[in-house]
Amino acid sequence: MNRPDDIVREMLEGMALAFPDIIRLDSQWNNVYRRYRKPGNRVALVCGGGSGHEPAQAGYVGYGMLDAVAAGHVFTAPPAPQVLAAINEVANDVGVFVIITNYTGDVMNFGIAIKMASAKGVKLDYIIVNDDVSISDISKRRGTTITILINKIAGAAAEEGWSLEEVKRVAQKVLDNGRDIGVALTPCILPTTGKPTFELAYDEIEFGIGVHGEAGVKRMKYIQSRELAKIMVDAIADDLKLQKGDEVALVVQGTGGTPYMEKFVFYRDVRMYVESLGLKVFTSWIGEFFTSLDMQGARVAILRLDDELKRLLVAPAYTIAIRTPGIVVS
Repeated sequence: MNRPDDIVREMLEGMALAFPDIIRLDSQWNNVYRRYRKPGNRVALVCGGGSGHEPAQAGYVGYGMLDAVAAGHVFTAPPAPQVLAAINEVANDVGVFVIITNYTGDVMNFGIAIKMASAKGVKLDYIIVNDDVSISDISKRRGTTITILINKIAGAAAEEGWSLEEVKRVAQKVLDNGRDIGVALTPCILPTTGKPTFELAYDEIEFGIGVHGEAGVKRMKYIQSRELAKIMVDAIADDLKLQKGDEVALVVQGTGGTPYMEKFVFYRDVRMYVESLGLKVFTSWIGEFFTSLDMQGARVAILRLDDELKRLLVAPAYTIAIRTPGIVVS
Protein backbone atom coordinates (compact mmCIF):
# COMPACT_ATOMS: atom_id res chain seq x y z
CA MET A 1 0.00 0.00 0.00
CA ASN A 2 0.94 3.66 -0.07
CA ARG A 3 -0.65 5.49 2.87
CA PRO A 4 -3.00 3.56 5.22
CA ASP A 5 -5.52 6.40 5.16
CA ASP A 6 -5.76 6.17 1.36
CA ILE A 7 -6.05 2.40 1.06
CA VAL A 8 -9.83 2.20 0.57
CA ARG A 9 -10.00 4.97 -2.02
CA GLU A 10 -7.03 3.61 -3.94
CA MET A 11 -8.48 0.08 -3.85
CA LEU A 12 -11.76 1.34 -5.30
CA GLU A 13 -9.90 3.37 -7.92
CA GLY A 14 -8.08 0.20 -8.93
CA MET A 15 -11.36 -1.69 -9.22
CA ALA A 16 -12.90 1.05 -11.34
CA LEU A 17 -9.85 1.18 -13.61
CA ALA A 18 -9.89 -2.60 -14.04
CA PHE A 19 -13.62 -2.97 -14.62
CA PRO A 20 -14.93 0.25 -16.21
CA ASP A 21 -17.61 -1.72 -18.04
CA ILE A 22 -19.17 -2.83 -14.74
CA ILE A 23 -18.74 -0.06 -12.13
CA ARG A 24 -18.08 3.64 -11.74
CA LEU A 25 -16.65 5.37 -8.68
CA ASP A 26 -18.25 8.39 -7.00
CA SER A 27 -15.95 11.39 -7.22
CA GLN A 28 -16.89 12.60 -3.71
CA TRP A 29 -17.64 9.50 -1.67
CA ASN A 30 -16.18 6.00 -1.58
CA ASN A 31 -19.35 4.79 -3.30
CA VAL A 32 -19.44 2.39 -6.21
CA TYR A 33 -22.33 2.41 -8.69
CA ARG A 34 -23.42 0.09 -11.43
CA ARG A 35 -22.16 1.48 -14.72
CA TYR A 36 -25.14 0.69 -16.95
CA ARG A 37 -28.66 0.53 -15.58
CA LYS A 38 -32.11 1.54 -16.75
CA PRO A 39 -33.30 4.09 -14.20
CA GLY A 40 -36.85 3.99 -12.96
CA ASN A 41 -37.97 0.59 -14.20
CA ARG A 42 -36.74 -1.74 -11.44
CA VAL A 43 -36.01 -1.83 -7.72
CA ALA A 44 -32.50 -0.59 -6.94
CA LEU A 45 -30.37 -2.51 -4.42
CA VAL A 46 -27.99 -0.76 -2.02
CA CYS A 47 -25.52 -2.42 0.34
CA GLY A 48 -22.23 -1.52 1.99
CA GLY A 49 -20.21 -1.52 5.17
CA GLY A 50 -16.59 -1.41 6.20
CA SER A 51 -13.86 -2.36 3.75
CA GLY A 52 -11.44 -5.24 4.20
CA HIS A 53 -13.95 -7.93 3.20
CA GLU A 54 -13.22 -7.95 -0.51
CA PRO A 55 -14.69 -8.82 -2.89
CA ALA A 56 -17.59 -7.75 -0.62
CA GLN A 57 -19.30 -5.45 -1.21
CA ALA A 58 -18.14 -3.51 -4.26
CA GLY A 59 -17.38 -6.71 -6.11
CA TYR A 60 -21.10 -7.46 -6.25
CA VAL A 61 -22.17 -4.27 -8.02
CA GLY A 62 -23.44 -4.93 -11.52
CA TYR A 63 -26.08 -6.62 -13.60
CA GLY A 64 -28.28 -8.98 -11.58
CA MET A 65 -26.95 -7.89 -8.19
CA LEU A 66 -26.31 -4.51 -6.54
CA ASP A 67 -26.78 -1.00 -7.91
CA ALA A 68 -24.78 0.86 -5.27
CA VAL A 69 -22.34 0.19 -2.44
CA ALA A 70 -21.15 2.59 0.26
CA ALA A 71 -17.65 1.54 1.33
CA GLY A 72 -16.45 2.60 4.77
CA HIS A 73 -12.87 2.59 5.98
CA VAL A 74 -11.35 -0.74 7.03
CA PHE A 75 -13.80 -2.54 9.35
CA THR A 76 -15.66 0.77 9.84
CA ALA A 77 -19.25 1.54 8.85
CA PRO A 78 -19.68 4.29 6.24
CA PRO A 79 -21.15 7.49 7.71
CA ALA A 80 -24.85 8.21 7.24
CA PRO A 81 -24.33 11.04 4.67
CA GLN A 82 -22.32 8.66 2.49
CA VAL A 83 -25.04 6.01 2.65
CA LEU A 84 -27.66 8.66 1.90
CA ALA A 85 -25.69 9.73 -1.18
CA ALA A 86 -25.72 6.12 -2.42
CA ILE A 87 -29.47 5.81 -1.88
CA ASN A 88 -30.20 9.11 -3.59
CA GLU A 89 -28.02 8.21 -6.58
CA VAL A 90 -30.11 5.14 -7.46
CA ALA A 91 -33.53 6.17 -6.09
CA ASN A 92 -36.48 5.82 -8.44
CA ASP A 93 -40.25 5.51 -8.39
CA VAL A 94 -40.16 1.70 -8.09
CA GLY A 95 -38.15 1.80 -4.88
CA VAL A 96 -34.81 1.13 -3.19
CA PHE A 97 -34.05 -2.01 -1.20
CA VAL A 98 -31.25 -1.64 1.36
CA ILE A 99 -29.30 -4.67 2.63
CA ILE A 100 -27.66 -4.08 6.04
CA THR A 101 -25.32 -6.39 7.95
CA ASN A 102 -26.08 -6.68 11.66
CA TYR A 103 -23.23 -4.67 13.17
CA THR A 104 -23.86 -1.71 15.46
CA GLY A 105 -22.28 0.95 13.23
CA ASP A 106 -23.90 -0.32 10.04
CA VAL A 107 -27.36 -0.63 11.60
CA MET A 108 -27.11 2.87 13.07
CA ASN A 109 -25.69 4.71 10.06
CA PHE A 110 -27.77 2.93 7.42
CA GLY A 111 -30.83 3.44 9.64
CA ILE A 112 -30.22 7.19 9.84
CA ALA A 113 -29.76 7.40 6.08
CA ILE A 114 -32.95 5.42 5.46
CA LYS A 115 -34.94 7.77 7.71
CA MET A 116 -33.49 10.82 5.97
CA ALA A 117 -34.22 9.45 2.50
CA SER A 118 -37.73 8.40 3.50
CA ALA A 119 -38.42 11.88 4.86
CA LYS A 120 -37.54 13.26 1.42
CA GLY A 121 -40.03 10.94 -0.25
CA VAL A 122 -37.78 8.09 -1.38
CA LYS A 123 -39.67 4.80 -1.52
CA LEU A 124 -37.57 2.17 0.20
CA ASP A 125 -37.40 -0.86 2.45
CA TYR A 126 -34.57 -2.81 4.06
CA ILE A 127 -33.40 -6.04 5.64
CA ILE A 128 -30.90 -6.57 8.48
CA VAL A 129 -28.88 -9.74 7.88
CA ASN A 130 -28.04 -11.84 10.97
CA ASP A 131 -27.02 -15.29 9.77
CA ASP A 132 -24.04 -16.18 11.99
CA VAL A 133 -25.04 -19.27 14.04
CA SER A 134 -22.09 -19.07 16.44
CA ILE A 135 -24.09 -16.61 18.57
CA SER A 136 -27.14 -18.08 20.31
CA ASP A 137 -28.95 -14.74 20.71
CA ILE A 138 -30.52 -14.27 17.28
CA SER A 139 -30.79 -10.49 17.68
CA LYS A 140 -27.01 -10.28 18.17
CA ARG A 141 -26.02 -12.55 15.29
CA ARG A 142 -23.70 -10.92 12.81
CA GLY A 143 -24.31 -10.55 9.09
CA THR A 144 -21.94 -12.71 7.08
CA THR A 145 -22.02 -14.87 3.94
CA ILE A 146 -25.80 -15.05 3.52
CA THR A 147 -25.59 -11.32 2.78
CA ILE A 148 -23.98 -12.21 -0.55
CA LEU A 149 -26.67 -14.76 -1.38
CA ILE A 150 -29.31 -12.11 -0.63
CA ASN A 151 -27.45 -9.74 -2.98
CA LYS A 152 -27.61 -12.42 -5.67
CA ILE A 153 -31.18 -13.63 -5.24
CA ALA A 154 -32.83 -10.28 -4.45
CA GLY A 155 -30.78 -8.75 -7.26
CA ALA A 156 -32.10 -11.33 -9.72
CA ALA A 157 -35.66 -10.63 -8.58
CA ALA A 158 -35.15 -6.88 -9.03
CA GLU A 159 -33.64 -7.46 -12.47
CA GLU A 160 -36.83 -9.27 -13.46
CA GLY A 161 -38.92 -6.28 -12.42
CA TRP A 162 -40.37 -7.55 -9.15
CA SER A 163 -42.02 -5.02 -6.83
CA LEU A 164 -40.25 -3.70 -3.75
CA GLU A 165 -42.51 -5.81 -1.55
CA GLU A 166 -41.69 -8.98 -3.48
CA VAL A 167 -37.95 -8.26 -3.48
CA LYS A 168 -38.06 -7.93 0.30
CA ARG A 169 -40.12 -11.11 0.61
CA VAL A 170 -37.60 -13.20 -1.28
CA ALA A 171 -34.67 -11.59 0.59
CA GLN A 172 -36.35 -12.54 3.88
CA LYS A 173 -36.82 -16.09 2.59
CA VAL A 174 -33.08 -16.33 1.97
CA LEU A 175 -32.33 -15.07 5.48
CA ASP A 176 -34.85 -17.47 7.02
CA ASN A 177 -33.24 -20.43 5.24
CA GLY A 178 -29.54 -19.54 5.34
CA ARG A 179 -26.86 -19.72 8.02
CA ASP A 180 -23.09 -19.25 8.24
CA ILE A 181 -20.26 -20.04 10.64
CA GLY A 182 -16.56 -19.18 10.53
CA VAL A 183 -13.22 -20.11 12.10
CA ALA A 184 -9.80 -18.45 12.14
CA LEU A 185 -6.40 -20.12 12.05
CA THR A 186 -4.62 -16.77 12.31
CA PRO A 187 -5.67 -13.22 13.17
CA CYS A 188 -5.66 -10.55 10.48
CA ILE A 189 -3.32 -7.55 10.37
CA LEU A 190 -4.92 -4.10 10.29
CA PRO A 191 -3.29 -1.85 7.66
CA THR A 192 -3.71 1.18 9.91
CA THR A 193 -1.71 -0.32 12.80
CA GLY A 194 0.28 -3.20 11.35
CA LYS A 195 -0.75 -5.28 14.35
CA PRO A 196 -2.83 -8.47 14.67
CA THR A 197 -6.40 -8.11 15.89
CA PHE A 198 -5.94 -10.84 18.53
CA GLU A 199 -3.34 -13.37 19.67
CA LEU A 200 -3.63 -17.01 18.63
CA ALA A 201 -1.14 -19.80 19.25
CA TYR A 202 0.15 -21.83 16.29
CA ASP A 203 -1.90 -24.88 17.34
CA GLU A 204 -5.18 -23.09 18.11
CA ILE A 205 -8.40 -22.38 16.19
CA GLU A 206 -10.62 -19.38 16.94
CA PHE A 207 -14.14 -20.79 16.53
CA GLY A 208 -17.20 -18.69 15.73
CA ILE A 209 -15.57 -15.55 14.35
CA GLY A 210 -17.25 -12.59 12.71
CA VAL A 211 -15.70 -10.80 9.74
CA HIS A 212 -14.00 -7.85 11.44
CA GLY A 213 -10.98 -9.65 12.85
CA GLU A 214 -12.62 -10.06 16.23
CA ALA A 215 -12.12 -13.11 18.42
CA GLY A 216 -14.69 -15.89 18.22
CA VAL A 217 -16.95 -17.51 20.79
CA LYS A 218 -14.40 -20.12 21.88
CA ARG A 219 -10.85 -21.29 21.33
CA MET A 220 -9.92 -24.87 20.53
CA LYS A 221 -6.88 -26.95 19.59
CA TYR A 222 -6.19 -27.87 15.98
CA ILE A 223 -8.24 -30.74 14.65
CA GLN A 224 -8.33 -32.38 11.25
CA SER A 225 -10.27 -30.78 8.42
CA ARG A 226 -12.97 -33.47 8.38
CA GLU A 227 -13.60 -33.04 12.10
CA LEU A 228 -13.88 -29.28 11.77
CA ALA A 229 -16.24 -29.68 8.81
CA LYS A 230 -18.56 -31.87 10.89
CA ILE A 231 -18.68 -29.43 13.81
CA MET A 232 -19.42 -26.44 11.55
CA VAL A 233 -22.03 -28.18 9.41
CA ASP A 234 -23.77 -29.60 12.48
CA ALA A 235 -24.09 -26.10 13.94
CA ILE A 236 -25.84 -24.88 10.79
CA ALA A 237 -27.95 -28.00 10.25
CA ASP A 238 -29.20 -27.95 13.84
CA ASP A 239 -30.12 -24.26 13.68
CA LEU A 240 -31.92 -24.59 10.33
CA LYS A 241 -33.44 -27.96 11.30
CA LEU A 242 -32.34 -29.38 7.98
CA GLN A 243 -33.99 -32.65 7.00
CA LYS A 244 -32.86 -35.57 4.86
CA GLY A 245 -33.76 -34.78 1.26
CA ASP A 246 -33.47 -30.99 1.62
CA GLU A 247 -31.80 -29.35 -1.36
CA VAL A 248 -29.14 -26.77 -0.52
CA ALA A 249 -26.62 -24.32 -1.86
CA LEU A 250 -23.22 -24.84 -0.23
CA VAL A 251 -20.68 -22.04 0.20
CA VAL A 252 -17.18 -22.86 1.41
CA GLN A 253 -14.72 -19.99 1.49
CA GLY A 254 -11.48 -18.79 2.93
CA THR A 255 -11.17 -15.67 5.04
CA GLY A 256 -8.65 -13.81 2.89
CA GLY A 257 -5.37 -15.68 3.34
CA THR A 258 -6.32 -19.34 2.96
CA PRO A 259 -4.62 -21.23 0.10
CA TYR A 260 -6.90 -22.78 -2.52
CA MET A 261 -5.35 -26.17 -1.80
CA GLU A 262 -6.73 -26.02 1.72
CA LYS A 263 -10.05 -24.55 0.60
CA PHE A 264 -10.67 -27.47 -1.72
CA VAL A 265 -9.63 -30.03 0.91
CA PHE A 266 -12.06 -28.40 3.33
CA TYR A 267 -14.80 -28.21 0.69
CA ARG A 268 -14.33 -31.93 0.03
CA ASP A 269 -14.81 -32.71 3.71
CA VAL A 270 -17.81 -30.37 4.08
CA ARG A 271 -19.45 -31.76 0.93
CA MET A 272 -18.96 -35.39 1.94
CA TYR A 273 -20.39 -34.78 5.40
CA VAL A 274 -23.34 -32.77 4.05
CA GLU A 275 -24.20 -35.61 1.70
CA SER A 276 -23.85 -38.17 4.52
CA LEU A 277 -26.70 -36.30 6.25
CA GLY A 278 -28.92 -36.95 3.23
CA LEU A 279 -28.82 -33.38 1.97
CA LYS A 280 -28.73 -32.74 -1.77
CA VAL A 281 -26.24 -30.13 -3.00
CA PHE A 282 -27.80 -28.16 -5.86
CA THR A 283 -24.84 -25.83 -6.37
CA SER A 284 -21.59 -24.90 -4.64
CA TRP A 285 -19.54 -21.74 -4.34
CA ILE A 286 -15.87 -22.19 -3.40
CA GLY A 287 -13.54 -19.21 -3.13
CA GLU A 288 -13.44 -15.88 -1.31
CA PHE A 289 -16.70 -14.00 -0.90
CA PHE A 290 -16.74 -12.16 2.47
CA THR A 291 -13.20 -12.00 3.81
CA SER A 292 -11.26 -10.51 6.73
CA LEU A 293 -8.16 -8.97 5.14
CA ASP A 294 -5.29 -11.53 5.28
CA MET A 295 -6.78 -13.86 7.88
CA GLN A 296 -6.28 -17.59 7.38
CA GLY A 297 -9.42 -19.54 8.16
CA ALA A 298 -12.67 -20.73 6.67
CA ARG A 299 -16.40 -20.09 6.56
CA VAL A 300 -19.25 -22.46 5.72
CA ALA A 301 -22.69 -21.26 4.66
CA ILE A 302 -25.73 -23.34 3.74
CA LEU A 303 -28.92 -22.10 2.12
CA ARG A 304 -31.97 -24.38 2.00
CA LEU A 305 -33.54 -24.04 -1.44
CA ASP A 306 -36.91 -24.31 -3.10
CA ASP A 307 -37.69 -23.92 -6.81
CA GLU A 308 -37.98 -20.13 -6.55
CA LEU A 309 -34.63 -19.69 -4.81
CA LYS A 310 -32.90 -22.16 -7.12
CA ARG A 311 -33.97 -20.28 -10.23
CA LEU A 312 -32.96 -16.86 -8.88
CA LEU A 313 -29.63 -18.11 -7.52
CA VAL A 314 -28.48 -19.24 -10.97
CA ALA A 315 -30.09 -16.33 -12.88
CA PRO A 316 -27.73 -14.19 -15.00
CA ALA A 317 -25.36 -11.85 -13.18
CA TYR A 318 -22.35 -9.84 -14.30
CA THR A 319 -20.24 -8.32 -11.54
CA ILE A 320 -16.54 -8.25 -10.69
CA ALA A 321 -16.80 -11.26 -8.37
CA ILE A 322 -19.90 -13.19 -9.53
CA ARG A 323 -20.63 -13.96 -13.18
CA THR A 324 -23.34 -16.47 -13.96
CA PRO A 325 -24.56 -16.99 -17.53
CA GLY A 326 -27.98 -18.17 -16.40
CA ILE A 327 -28.90 -21.83 -16.07
CA VAL A 328 -32.26 -23.36 -16.86
CA VAL A 329 -33.61 -25.07 -13.74
CA SER A 330 -36.12 -27.79 -14.52
